[in-house]
Amino acid sequence: MELKDLFLTPLYLGLFYGLAFALRKRFTNPLTKRYFIPALSVKFLGAISLGLIYQFYYGGGDTFNYFNESKTIHEAFFDSPTVGIKLMLASNNEFDASMAKYVAQMHWFHSETEYFVVKVCGFFGLFCFHTYSVIALMFAFVSFSGVWALYNTFLRLYPRLYKQLAIAVFFVPSVFFWGSGVSKDALCIGALGWMFFSFYNLLVARTQVLQAAAAILIAGFVLKSVKIYILISFIPPVMLWVTTQYSARIKSGIVRALAMPIMIVLGGAIGFAVSQSVASGNQNYDFDKIEDRATVASTYHNSISHAEANKGRGMGNSGYSMEDFTGPQDIPKLAPKAIIIGLFRPFMWEVNNPVMLLSGLEILWITYLTIQVFRKTGFFRTLGRIGSTPLVLFCIVFSVLFAIGTAITSGNFGNLVRYRIPMWPFYVTALFILQDAIPVKKKARRRIIAQPATRQLAGA
Repeated sequence: MELKDLFLTPLYLGLFYGLAFALRKRFTNPLTKRYFIPALSVKFLGAISLGLIYQFYYGGGDTFNYFNESKTIHEAFFDSPTVGIKLMLASNNEFDASMAKYVAQMHWFHSETEYFVVKVCGFFGLFCFHTYSVIALMFAFVSFSGVWALYNTFLRLYPRLYKQLAIAVFFVPSVFFWGSGVSKDALCIGALGWMFFSFYNLLVARTQVLQAAAAILIAGFVLKSVKIYILISFIPPVMLWVTTQYSARIKSGIVRALAMPIMIVLGGAIGFAVSQSVASGNQNYDFDKIEDRATVASTYHNSISHAEANKGRGMGNSGYSMEDFTGPQDIPKLAPKAIIIGLFRPFMWEVNNPVMLLSGLEILWITYLTIQVFRKTGFFRTLGRIGSTPLVLFCIVFSVLFAIGTAITSGNFGNLVRYRIPMWPFYVTALFILQDAIPVKKKARRRIIAQPATRQLAGA
């Protein structure tokens, strides 16, 4: 960070808050209004904190690598706007002679996923004198738009849980910290929120169809460009959710009970086919190459954790082993271990530095919520409620699949903490919905009048 960050950040922060206050009335109702500014504020806090942690604790990192490489795009725009636009639109490692001078200065030009973030960073930099902290605030603002859309979608289905849903979507610490700054994660969290919102509007509510279709294409493009594995993990559960939503509308209990298994199989099959189509041809995530990708990733991240251990800080000594993994055929055998790692570790006794302590405390809270749901309802009854509640079924299936995938490929808790943040809003939401279904014995449940459907972020 530079001296200009100190002068420009307060100015742009004021502009962003002014815009937020101007938009708040349009995109909130009396219940959600109170969360709009606090939710945006924690995103801003996470964005600035991420930069400070990487600068003063880790001594550098990818967030600054994205920023530094985007300087080249910024310079190109001032040398020749035409060349700058070419760099912004470049893909598949293709460039001409006019771009060669700038391409030679960018290590990540030949890495599609990293270069996408570099391009976004360079574009934002055009509007703020290429200032790191202001660009971070822009990433946070874009990410916030997606999580607010996600919150509104959940709220349409469970309006009386507006407080609990706000906690699940906005205030899980690892999500607003790792998912707000100059990073892949901020873009992915925002895009994932828009994807869910748009799938609901397009296929379930069937409102704003054209806008929803356009949003799915844009959000899908972002996810495919940055972290395609999130898109691959998301599509089968979301299609499962859509089909079970339709079956849940059947009035006859007998017909609904007969239709539900068929719809579950149909939704899962459609989702898997679409995911396979999305992954096809991708050099890292093609289904035919998943074994090599997982093995390489796990080995690499384990080597990183050992290297960090030698530094005596960061996430050192935080590695774990999945040594029995040799390919997709081992996933069923390793699934229980991977679920425990992905959802409930690191344990508190595995914490060895301040950054991991925050993650450990967060996991302790999530573990407590999980145990409370199963303890008060019963194991099999809880499973029954998960299967009979479409949104909860989606959230749990997505979270479990995501936990297995990230646990197998991460290799150490430092990477796992970041990789799994897309699942937390969904998993914690599922826990709160299940918790709300627990009968209250000693006093009658207070009746809460459902509020009118909330205004939607996508131009209601």
